[in-house]
Amino acid sequence: METVIVSPKYQIVIPRAIRKSLGIEPGQKIQVLQSQNRIELIPLKDIKEMRGFLKGIDTTVERGGDRL
Repeated sequence: METVIVSPKYQIVIPRAIRKSLGIEPGQKIQVLQSQNRIELIPLKDIKEMRGFLKGIDTTVERGGDRL
């Protein structure tokens, strides 16, 4: 677990190991969520990077007897 310090301008530095493992680059947008007494930072990806991420997923859906 990493610890960071909030600057007088309310800025933090994301530790290098975490930036590297998540592929966070300078200028990248990060969504900030508050969940009760926690802050969650979620790196946003460009939609073009998402292309093909569902490749190979099983798309079969079993239907109930009342469905065609």
